[in-house]
This record gives sequence, C-alpha cells and structure tokens, in this order.
Amino acid sequence: METVRTGPIEWAVAEHMQPGQTESGDHSLAMAIPGGALVGVVDGLGHGAEAADAAKTAVWSIERHAQEPIIPLIRDCHRSLFGSRGAVISVAAFNAADETMTWLGVGNVEGLLVRAQTTSPGRELLLLRGGVVGVHLPALAAAIVPIVRGDTLIFATDGVRSDFLHEVLPHRDPPHALANRVLARFGRATDDALVLVARYLGPPP
Repeated sequence: METVRTGPIEWAVAEHMQPGQTESGDHSLAMAIPGGALVGVVDGLGHGAEAADAAKTAVWSIERHAQEPIIPLIRDCHRSLFGSRGAVISVAAFNAADETMTWLGVGNVEGLLVRAQTTSPGRELLLLRGGVVGVHLPALAAAIVPIVRGDTLIFATDGVRSDFLHEVLPHRDPPHALANRVLARFGRATDDALVLVARYLGPPP
C-alpha cells in the first residue's frame, strides 16, 4: 500500500499471507483520535480462519474503544476475545499536543522506535509483556516516550524475523518503502507476516 496521512502521522503496511491459507491472521489499524492518532498490529493465534476471526474481533474492539487510554483499551479487547483463540497485540497512541507516544505490547508483536535525531538512544524497543489477549492477560504497564518530528515507529508480527530490530534501517524512506523493505528482507515465507510503519509529522500548525 502507499503511504497514508492520518492526523499527525503518515503510515503504511506491508504484508503477506502464509502459502496455502485463504485468510491472514495478521491485521492492523491506524486511525485519528482526538489530539493524535492510534496504530496497532494484531496477530491472531495460529493460522487460517479462526486466527483471522480473532484478529478481526481485536481490531474491531480497539477501533470501538480508541478514545480510551491504552490499558483500558487492551482490557476491553481482552473481554471481547473471550472464547476465541486470542491474539497478541501491540498498540501506540501519538499525542500531538504533548509530543509523546504511549505504547504497550502483549505477546510478540515487536515494536521499534527509530529516532529522527542522532541523539542517544537512537532507537527504543517496546517492552513486551508475556500473554495472550483473550486468554491470559498479564499485568499491564504502558510506557510514555517523548517524540519529535520524523521519529518512526515499526511494528512487526512474528512472521518477520526479529533481526530487523538491530539493523540500520533507512528510516527516512517513505513509510511504504520502509515497510516493504523490512518485509522483503526479514519476512518468513512460511508464515503470515505484517509490518506497519508510522512516522510522526509533528503537531498541527
């Protein structure tokens, strides 16, 4: 997909489906919320229709509760997934007024924030909490980090090798080019895989 502007971010997704399947269990969302934007990546457990159904339900719940703080949002999503296979989820909320990003991950959807400025640290990793939303929810703690124009967030499901977290990436590339590059270089051909790239554009003038 091409890069899309949503509120204070521009974003894009690259994905592929496991061979032999008719539906992917990996889904994503990006939407405007008051004062900012919310992005998320969901990986339904397993493969096929049941994994896809769990992922779709999680996305629906997150979109429905998008204006809530992230921790209550994930708890609502957990309740909506009762009786399903469950899902692993990472979400991030960009606040343009404060120039902060709040992020949280349950399971193994990796998150990387690459800084636009050459300050230390140049990149930050999302602290993932072990668990499965809809099955076993761990104690939740969201992290709040400052952001500046050009900071770039990358979320990737486990169909993408975690090597990308330690590579020097061309983070100034347009989000669609960066997402495609990460998927092409690190995606596993034998699994569903999805990469979401979101770049913060700064507060509105």
